[in-house]
Amino acid sequence: MKKGSDLLVEALENEGVDRVFGVPGEENLDVLESLRNSKIELVLTRHEQAAAFMAATHGRLTGKPGVCLATLGPGALNFSTGAAYAHLGAMPMILITGQKAIMTAKQARFQIVDVVASMRPLTKMTRQIVSPGSIPSVVRDAFRVAMEERPGPVHLELPEDVAAEEIEDVPLIPVHPLDRPVAPAAPLDRAAEMILAARRPLVMIGAAGNRPRLVEPLSAAMRRIGLPFFNTQMGKGAVTGGSNLYLGTAALSEGDYVHEAVAAADLIVAVGHDTIEKPPFLMRNAGGPKVVHIGYQSANVEQVYHPDAEVIGDIGTTMTGLAERLEGKLPEQKQMLELRQKILAKINARAEEDRFPVTPQRLVHDVRAAMPEDGIVCLDNGMYKIWFARNYRTHVANTLLLDNALATMGAGLPSAMMAAMLNPQRRVMAVCGDGGFMMNSQELETAVRLGLNLVVLVLNDGAYGMIRWKQAVDKFPDFGMTFGNPDFVRYAEAYGAKGSRVTSAEALVPTLDAAFKGGGVHLVDCPIDYSENTRVLVEELRNKVPDVDLA
Repeated sequence: MKKGSDLLVEALENEGVDRVFGVPGEENLDVLESLRNSKIELVLTRHEQAAAFMAATHGRLTGKPGVCLATLGPGALNFSTGAAYAHLGAMPMILITGQKAIMTAKQARFQIVDVVASMRPLTKMTRQIVSPGSIPSVVRDAFRVAMEERPGPVHLELPEDVAAEEIEDVPLIPVHPLDRPVAPAAPLDRAAEMILAARRPLVMIGAAGNRPRLVEPLSAAMRRIGLPFFNTQMGKGAVTGGSNLYLGTAALSEGDYVHEAVAAADLIVAVGHDTIEKPPFLMRNAGGPKVVHIGYQSANVEQVYHPDAEVIGDIGTTMTGLAERLEGKLPEQKQMLELRQKILAKINARAEEDRFPVTPQRLVHDVRAAMPEDGIVCLDNGMYKIWFARNYRTHVANTLLLDNALATMGAGLPSAMMAAMLNPQRRVMAVCGDGGFMMNSQELETAVRLGLNLVVLVLNDGAYGMIRWKQAVDKFPDFGMTFGNPDFVRYAEAYGAKGSRVTSAEALVPTLDAAFKGGGVHLVDCPIDYSENTRVLVEELRNKVPDVDLA
């Protein structure tokens, strides 16, 4: 006879799951045995948080939920940050945790916390499985909920006695296509009329415009419509190709060069904007541009985002419908495209300075030089994220992965490991600050054990650099932000990885190139000078004068 754990694993196989990431415990031993006898690979990590980040990134890159496994209590609670990362970032994933037996209580309350309650605000759905016979339907529903717009994490708790209980075979529930509603013609016509009536319409692509399935329809629609566009941080790279219509990324909420184009626009078509991100621009009640919201769901009305019209439905179908209504009818936005050249020139200024430690501009320039068009860069969270968002030009969708929702440290290395597992023939790089890297640096051992080809670029300034910068900008004394680091090269070698240290600005590209060509896991320690943060992102932007008057 089958056990509950067998049914669980069969249900996962039915959903197409080929890997489960995690750290099992005593309460998962039946599940572990069922996995051993299945086609599913168990990817053992060194911390549950890393397993959750990997599962979330699987969902982000494939559109299909990644699955992670942990035991009860401390193991389950270590999933919390990863669950929030997926919940705010709209990444489909399934979290499975163990629990003590629910029919008996031989260990009283040892290690027991209410994990279902703790997961409720961090997930789309959370439930305890109380009967092995319900497992096929519960798992099918979990995957459906995780993948529905807005995607996100679902948590299932499987008590050990339910996992071990024998039961007659229960049929699995077939997987069916998940279709999304299509916007009616009336709001599409209304949006098209607003765009045609505008003098300087501008498109903004947000996080929900960056789903894997949207790459082709959105890219094709943007080419047909022919309007200049910019993107939010998490919308970066949604449109393939080196489009001459791209104006830049709104890495800041206001005052940056790309906001000159925003200020000049009289209509912004916001494609998939999710207000979980920091505002890419600040709406004003009077004198600002009108906004058309295009999304899977109605807009969240916020102080800084309250659209004038909405088109709700599948974004790919909506954009195709707009292209059919607008193709060939819009005049070339010559003034916007002239402004584009000046915006990009300003952003790319001083990108080849040879001072050392390297500046953020040189760092981004050299990483771009070392990465082919389809190479994937996965950012942890730190000051460099703003520079990559502003300066790093993407040509292929989903080749710059960053988190501007939860914006947690510690996700860069696990997310890059997942990207490397899914794309073994492409160059994959994790870019981490020294603070964020050390939060999950133990996963170097996992990466080596898995035989991944991965370069980990650690930016070394001996501080929590972003908060230190904010502290200085707010005129607080420099306090509580600095720390000591290990010798990162020897640290990597202790895990069986390779290590290199950058000693000049000119050495960065050759060091990265050699690391990729050498294969395996290779850590590159690169000192960085963040003095440019204040010069560019505070003083220069505060004193800048618009280059083009489009009034």
